[in-house]
Amino acid sequence: MSKFKKKKDGGQPAISTASLPDIVFMLLFFFMVTTVMREVTLKVKVVTPKATEVNKLERKSLVSYIYIGEPVDRLQGQFGTAPRIQLNDAFATKNDIFQFVEAEREETNPAEVPLMTFSLKVDKDAEMGIVTDVKQELRKANALKINYSTGKTDKIVD
Repeated sequence: MSKFKKKKDGGQPAISTASLPDIVFMLLFFFMVTTVMREVTLKVKVVTPKATEVNKLERKSLVSYIYIGEPVDRLQGQFGTAPRIQLNDAFATKNDIFQFVEAEREETNPAEVPLMTFSLKVDKDAEMGIVTDVKQELRKANALKINYSTGKTDKIVD
């Protein structure tokens, strides 16, 4: 004899979770498609020298890499064994560096252009003459913030 009686139909139905995996996979697929990995296919051999005093770069999105070394084994028949310059995914000459710097600046936000760094990844056996030529071309392009990429070692080398 209570005033409140229970409904016989059981109330509201539970929320269906059958479409939840579909939603999760759609989000996963969306992020996989829209994410761009900034990878460069190396066409030169680069074994960087080791250093003890190393600083890590803060904003890697503002770093453009210039690779210098001899071509990989599969490309030596076509390009020889002399050290080559690689900008992004293609071999280049020292005369192409100015256009490379300008192209990288155009892709960057104008407020962040002064913060751009050009990192030289040079093979430890490469001759210094090609590195000097690259540095001179970077000066002509007014790219004065230059970094040398190295590996870290724990011991001090004499």
